[in-house]
Amino acid sequence: MSESIRNMSLAAIAQALRDGSLSAVELTQNCIDARDASLNAYREWTPELALEQARAADTAFANAQDSGVLQGIPISVKDLYGVNDTQTFAGSPAPMPPPWQAEGDLISGLRAQHAVFSGKTHTVEFAFGGLGVNSHWGTPRNPWDANTHRVPGGSSSGAGVSLCEGTALVALGSDTAGSVRIPASVTGNVGLKTSHGRWPVSGIFPLSPTLDTAGILTRSVADTVTAFSAIDPHQRSYGPRLAREIARCTPADFVIGTGEPALWDDCDPGISETVDEALRVLGRAGVQTVSAALPQAAPAIELLKVGSVVAAEIDEMLSSTAPQWRETLDPVVSSRIREGGSISASEYLHRRRRLRELSRSAAEQFSSCQVIASPTVAISPPAIEDVQTVEAYRPKNMGALRNTCPANYLGLCAITVPVGLDVNRMPVGLQLIAPHGHEEQLLAVAACIEGILGSGHERLGVPPLPDRS
Repeated sequence: MSESIRNMSLAAIAQALRDGSLSAVELTQNCIDARDASLNAYREWTPELALEQARAADTAFANAQDSGVLQGIPISVKDLYGVNDTQTFAGSPAPMPPPWQAEGDLISGLRAQHAVFSGKTHTVEFAFGGLGVNSHWGTPRNPWDANTHRVPGGSSSGAGVSLCEGTALVALGSDTAGSVRIPASVTGNVGLKTSHGRWPVSGIFPLSPTLDTAGILTRSVADTVTAFSAIDPHQRSYGPRLAREIARCTPADFVIGTGEPALWDDCDPGISETVDEALRVLGRAGVQTVSAALPQAAPAIELLKVGSVVAAEIDEMLSSTAPQWRETLDPVVSSRIREGGSISASEYLHRRRRLRELSRSAAEQFSSCQVIASPTVAISPPAIEDVQTVEAYRPKNMGALRNTCPANYLGLCAITVPVGLDVNRMPVGLQLIAPHGHEEQLLAVAACIEGILGSGHERLGVPPLPDRS
C-alpha cells in the first residue's frame, strides 16, 4: 500500500472515492500490489474478483449511486464467512458443507454497499484457538518480527496481518473468547468485539452459538467508527452523524476502571507496564481512573480452562453435521474438543446457568465507570517453534485468551487499542470493556483515547518487513 493511502483514514478514503480524486479500481490495485505472500494472510486470495467488484463500485459512483460508506473499500473476510465465488474451509483441510458456503446478512449487506472483498483470510481450525496456528494451511506470520516467525493471534489469524500488509482497510472476524481482539492486539491494530446478538452471525460457521459474535479489525479507532457506522444494523441509517457524535466525547466525560487483578497479574514483561504508562498519559490529559474491579473475570477464566460451553457445542456441531472432519482435526484443536466435549448434559446446562449468573452480576460493576481497562493479551506472541506440541501450546493458548474471554463469557462488548510495544518489540493492546449494548459509548471513549495517545500507526510506527535473505 502506498504511503499516501496508508496515512489516510477510512473516512478520507471514502471521501476521495466520492470526489473523484481516487477510484475504487486504483485503491484496490494499490492494495493488491501491497500483498506480501510470505506473510500468508489469505487462504484464498481473489484479486481478480476484487477488481471486478471495484469496477462495479466505480460504475455505481459514475451513475450517482452511493450505496454506503464502504462502497469501493477493500475488506478481507475470515474464512468462516460464506462469500459468493469463494469456498469456506473454516480452517480445515476440506470445504464446509453447503449451508456454510452461503452468504449471511453481514456479507450481503456489504455486497449491497458495493464493498470489495480482497479474499478469505486464514483462521484457526473451526476458530478454536487464540494463537492463530494452523497445521493444515500454515500459520500467518506476525509482521512485527522481521526475523522470527511469531504467531499472529487467533482465531482470526490472517485478519490483522491483512491490515498490516495493506491488502485490506477493514477485516471481518469473529470473536467467541477473543478471536478479534487477540489478533488485533498482537499485530498493532484495533479490534471491536460486539455484544452477543448485536450483529447477525448467519452465514458464519459456528463455534459456539452461545458466545459467537461478529466483529471487525481496522487500522485505527477512527476507522472502526467509520466501519461500524456502515455495518451496524441498528445505526447504519445515521451515516456520518454517528461518527461525529461518538468522536465528540471529551476526557471529562468518562471514567476508566482499572482494579481487576485477574486481568493485570502475571503478564509477560513490558505488557502491563506499557498499558500502565498509557493510562498515566490519559490521566495527565484529564481522564479519571478508579479502582473498579470485575470480580466475575476470575470465574470466567476458570470456565475457559475447562472448555466453558464452547468445546461441547463445537463437539455436537461436528457430530451432527460433519463427523468426517474429526479424522483430520489439528491436534491442538482436537485435544480441546475431546476434553471439553465429553461433559454430561447436566454439566453443560450447569455451565450455561453459570454464564448467565456471571453476566447478570457483571453488569452491575459499571456503576462507577463507563469502561474497565486491562492489557488485551497477557503474553507476548510466541515463536511458532515454541508451540509445536500440544503440551507447549496449551499454556500459551490459555495465556492469549485469558484477558479477552471474560468479555464474551460475561455478555459484554470490548475493544482493543494499540498503545506500545513489549520487551520483544511486539505490539501491546489496551482493552476497554463496556456493558452489553453500549458499543456507541465504548467507541466514543476509544476515539477520545486515540485522540490523546495517537493512532497505532503514530504510536508504534509500521511493522518491519520479513527478512527474505
